[in-house]
Amino acid sequence: MDNHRITPGAKQVAIDQWTRFIYRCLARRLDHAKFASFVPYLRSKYSLPPSAIADLFLRPQRNDHDYLDPRIPRYLQVLTELRYIDTPSILKALYRYSTSHKQARSTKERQHGNKDTASDTDTLRWGSSYGAEEVMFYRLTKAVAQGSAVSDPAEALEIARIMSKWMTLFTDASTAFAVDAMGQYQPHQARDEMESARAAFVALLLGVCENQVVLKALGRPQAEDVRKEMSRSLANFVPTIMHNAGRIATRLDLFRTNTLASFEPADEKKDAANTELDHLLDTTVDLENFVIPDIPIANTRAALYIYLSAALVGRPLLDDVAIFSYLHNRYQGDVQSSTIDLILASFDVLANAVYRNEGSKTAHLLRSYLMNKLPLLISQLSEHMFPPLTAEFCITEALRHVDTNAFPTLSSMFDESRNNNPFTDSVREDFCWACCLHGLLRESSIEAILGETPYQSLPSRGRYVKDALVAECLSEPERIQSLVGELDGMDGDVGAICQALIEVLGQLCRNKDTMALKILCSQLARKPLALDVILLFEKPAAILHPLCELLDNWKYEEDQGEYQPVYEEFGSVLLLLLAIAYRYNLSASDVGAKSAESFVAKLLYQGSLSRPSDSLTDEAKGHLDAWIRGLFDQDAGGLSDDLISCCTPQEFYLLVPTLFQHIVMAFRTGHLSEDGLKGGVEYLVDTFLLPSLVMAITYLTNSLWVDVQNQKAIIRILHFVLQPSTISNDASTMHQSVLNIIAKPLEHSLRAYQRQDPKCQDIEPLLRALKDSIPLSRQTGGADQNELEAWTTTPNGGLTTAVRNTIQGFVQWSLHPGINVMPTSYTHRQTLAAHKILGAKRILYLLFDEIKQHSETGNASIIYDIATALICAPDVNNDHEVSVTGFLEDSGGMGALVQRRLTLRDVLRHEAEGCRKRQKTDMPLAELVTRLYRKVEAQMTVSRVEAIEAETMLQNSLDLGLDSGSQSMDSAMAAAAATATAAQGGGMAVDGVGLDLGMGGMGGMGGMGGDGGLGDLGNTGGSLGLGSDDIFSRLSGGGDFDWDSMDLG
Repeated sequence: MDNHRITPGAKQVAIDQWTRFIYRCLARRLDHAKFASFVPYLRSKYSLPPSAIADLFLRPQRNDHDYLDPRIPRYLQVLTELRYIDTPSILKALYRYSTSHKQARSTKERQHGNKDTASDTDTLRWGSSYGAEEVMFYRLTKAVAQGSAVSDPAEALEIARIMSKWMTLFTDASTAFAVDAMGQYQPHQARDEMESARAAFVALLLGVCENQVVLKALGRPQAEDVRKEMSRSLANFVPTIMHNAGRIATRLDLFRTNTLASFEPADEKKDAANTELDHLLDTTVDLENFVIPDIPIANTRAALYIYLSAALVGRPLLDDVAIFSYLHNRYQGDVQSSTIDLILASFDVLANAVYRNEGSKTAHLLRSYLMNKLPLLISQLSEHMFPPLTAEFCITEALRHVDTNAFPTLSSMFDESRNNNPFTDSVREDFCWACCLHGLLRESSIEAILGETPYQSLPSRGRYVKDALVAECLSEPERIQSLVGELDGMDGDVGAICQALIEVLGQLCRNKDTMALKILCSQLARKPLALDVILLFEKPAAILHPLCELLDNWKYEEDQGEYQPVYEEFGSVLLLLLAIAYRYNLSASDVGAKSAESFVAKLLYQGSLSRPSDSLTDEAKGHLDAWIRGLFDQDAGGLSDDLISCCTPQEFYLLVPTLFQHIVMAFRTGHLSEDGLKGGVEYLVDTFLLPSLVMAITYLTNSLWVDVQNQKAIIRILHFVLQPSTISNDASTMHQSVLNIIAKPLEHSLRAYQRQDPKCQDIEPLLRALKDSIPLSRQTGGADQNELEAWTTTPNGGLTTAVRNTIQGFVQWSLHPGINVMPTSYTHRQTLAAHKILGAKRILYLLFDEIKQHSETGNASIIYDIATALICAPDVNNDHEVSVTGFLEDSGGMGALVQRRLTLRDVLRHEAEGCRKRQKTDMPLAELVTRLYRKVEAQMTVSRVEAIEAETMLQNSLDLGLDSGSQSMDSAMAAAAATATAAQGGGMAVDGVGLDLGMGGMGGMGGMGGDGGLGDLGNTGGSLGLGSDDIFSRLSGGGDFDWDSMDLG
């Protein structure tokens, strides 16, 4: 609190002295330890109240108001420890200069044309304060949890007042971004930064609301105004975080309606208690006892089409247990209808992709699914068919309804009047032969099904058996290469190949046969489309967990002779892991990292972030010094075995972003010439170091967004890295694999810079170098910019109307599902984008509205089935199996779970739980919600019996040899238990989330270090003079690292 009394003249002198002190500290990049020794002397001579000191440190300047200097939070930490500032003063100063004021004001001006008061517009705000706010909020959260942030009741009430203002500000900012959904006035990056800062604020708010000192202060009679202000702010703020942090939002709302209400006078408290009692009775009555009229629900052709589209839109989510459970629940054990509709939907999905010109990569995955995965699913379903029903009958019946215009026979290819498409021509015949290979069709029946003589035949080698393939690969390593080449096959045998290769990969990892592993991993990393195919049959953990274990525990042999081959083998294995993790946007917990401290976890979370010098150990500084000299100092003799033997591959890869940060700075300041840079890059594009370019280019990509000072240097470095002048054939192949990994985010970064500087001629050559890799870079289900623009500019409602049009298209197709009728044009990317932009609740209420309208026209049975399919569809962004993985710590306990968005099913469950209360005001809506909820739960439930049956079907598949290592009974039962738990307890678990509140774990860019992950980018002179933080000048234990002394060519 501010209890200091200073005369106006003395205060102005003190402010001037503090301002000069702050400027000098930042200019000289003063270390926080030295700062702590200087600041007591300053305060003893020029005392200021906490609010004034905090304001001076957090105030933007006319010539520097883009971002808060990364040194400031550390200085504030020192001031807090010295008790020169307190929590209210920090929150007030952050609030006063927050960027959110600008966002909210600009929206109000656009909507109403009014201008803010002069005092508001005269206040200089930060260009982007969200990163600093996120850091400070987490620091204050830690202080609140430790009991050091709130000292007395008066301070507690002051904190409560400013927290109320912050809630109002974040509510206004959220509204501003919601209004500007297309990012016409505010960039999408600003929205993401605001949401990160708001998430940190929510953690602080929860801590404040549950702090005992604050609660006691709020309970005082004189705190009535503060209570009302908090209650009003919470009522407006909580809905804005409901879809991102549902559990925390519920706790905050309970604090508002229960805790704050309990502090009110007796009469008001009695009314509030009665209201809460009514609410409790309404929501705790068994939902199953709510009687509503029954409506027969049709099994439309569109529903399974939606399910498969969702399962194949990003990373393939074709878990056999989930599929068979879904089919069983949907068709109530009708195997004939299940099989026929599954075949039809599979052909519909491929026809739709071709009709929409989705591209060759999408068509390749869908066709491989149709030829290689679908026959296996039919084979397993046929185990439950009894005479006279056969798989051949189901296949024949399904192909009768397949559109022959979309899927012509092979003979139609010779019809010059047709526009032939390689992805649909001969598909029906190829599918028949694949089914024949698995014994589902007689060879003599194919001609009758096609209506003409087939042009193909069964492979002479017969059908592959996984165990036999594994034995061949282990005895003849050359066989591995030929099998990788066969992953593109469409003959129905790829499933056995995939499972054999993954088992071989696991055995090679366990045996540490790194030479053979290098060949297998290199070949898989260079074929992104083959990775999609593998995931049709295996889960990511089956591939990645052995790789994680090997990489985390990789060590030099005691009698190690050469070290470059070790780097090359390590890099090849790591490249495959990175190719999978980046392509499908998997986190460290998703890939199976055993703990947050493991090498793989550190690499995926921080591997593209540079580290400030004070966080590096002396050994790491020595390694960095040696790598810089080895790469760029011609007199040092290049990269010697001594260097590589002293620095393990794990240590090197974690140093790569820091290495490139210094390369960028040296190149910009002229300490590193183009010839010197070119010579260093020649080392980096050799096969033993080339995978490190994934981390390097990712660092450069991120820096290009935020590091304005070094942008031109970054672009020049990218030219040398993306288009090396000298590179071997083997390295060129690996280099292409690297480009496939980094192409998409780098393209976004380059195009953003191009919009910033349209006259720059250096960007187009880089984009041309990435052109072939961009379509192969990501498979996450994310929509392209052109798609988003088309949906959001749909007349009369934008994205909402586009979703409505899609639903109506499904209804019309289901009403007229005739033969040779093309399916409704659909991509599940639209649903995922709508979920992310509009939120699950708005999408759900849109479904409610569509159900109402179509029910009034007599199509209730159809619209309910379509709405149920959209809710039950797999969500690649909320894959339940991945989300519950977490870190399995070495101690055996589970680490913090990954927080996921609320799903449509989660929100529907919440809405259904309130139907007892809703029936008093809107009985039709209460019936609709309850009916839809019951339908969804009926289709999504996985019982113990069904899990066992599904596992039995897997084990009995025709000689495919699904062993306990990849598809065990344990996994089936785990899936059943996880789904049952989700059905009972909701979809998100945010309580108890472990937050790393230190500067090393948080930052404005999603986990960067204390300096925003880019290190100290400032420069106070023409040389590389960055003070004590300059690693180039202090790498060698006291001696200066002098670039000018090196022979850089």
